[in-house]
Amino acid sequence: MSEQARCISIGEATIELARGGDGRFSLGCGGDTFNTAIYLARAGQAVAFASALGDDPYSERIVALAAAEGVAIDLIMRVAQRLPGLSLIDDDGKGGKRIDSWSDTAPARDLFELPMWSRIAEALTGARLVYFSGITLSLYSNVGIGRFLAAVEIARAGGAKIAFDGNFRPRGWKGDLSRARTVVAEALKRVDIALPAYDDEAVLWGDPSPEATIARLQAFGVNEIVVKNGPNSALIAVGAGRDTVPVPAVVTPVDATAAGDGFNAGYLAARLSGAGAAEAAAAAHKLAGEVIRHRGSITPRSGAAVH
Repeated sequence: MSEQARCISIGEATIELARGGDGRFSLGCGGDTFNTAIYLARAGQAVAFASALGDDPYSERIVALAAAEGVAIDLIMRVAQRLPGLSLIDDDGKGGKRIDSWSDTAPARDLFELPMWSRIAEALTGARLVYFSGITLSLYSNVGIGRFLAAVEIARAGGAKIAFDGNFRPRGWKGDLSRARTVVAEALKRVDIALPAYDDEAVLWGDPSPEATIARLQAFGVNEIVVKNGPNSALIAVGAGRDTVPVPAVVTPVDATAAGDGFNAGYLAARLSGAGAAEAAAAAHKLAGEVIRHRGSITPRSGAAVH
């Protein structure tokens, strides 16, 4: 498969321990850009996942899942004697979810400082679409950020579309909001399609409304913006145009984990297939609605609900 024909999603895949309805924890795999890559592949898009993992059985499990889902694994670097990150998903006691992560020594954090990092950069230059998130950015050191954003800029100059979800998680930035804003601002200068969640943007930037989020992102030069707003309508801005796409039916979630990741995949897959922005947002709502009907980040391929 040539890079020209595919999307490349960049970030971290972790081992997930998620508490089920019976109170027990089950073992799975997840990660925001990893989830989106899988849903893009299920939507028929050619997609590769770029990351780094260890040489342990848990890393093998992640790679095997990606391959089984049709996600290309040639950009997953392997590092001897290292382990992937771990995420624990539990109830927060308020009807929502709490996610705690242990990823400080995960090899994904070193992706753009590994000896083979230039392989990733070279692959990006020929991609159809490059997708990453605020969580992706929070992984890397300043050296890694510099190399990654330089590769993104070259890829964009070569014709790749750059898609980004701010996906702000304060713990990933160790509470350093100033660094988070600085790094995200640099990334936004290179973004064509922004897919932020309004509640994240309100925390990081203090945006008082989805409309304010759109105005701020347009000031960075982002031409296509879709603001996710939970069970409310998605607000779209493409150029000077505006559209509001309501959620077709409010679903009581079994598990809201990865709802935004599914939305992003549904939107991007539809746009890559030639759909207009409003039509793509409707498809995105539909996929997100399916994701939250199931436990865990990845829905069963059979589509059977897990309660």
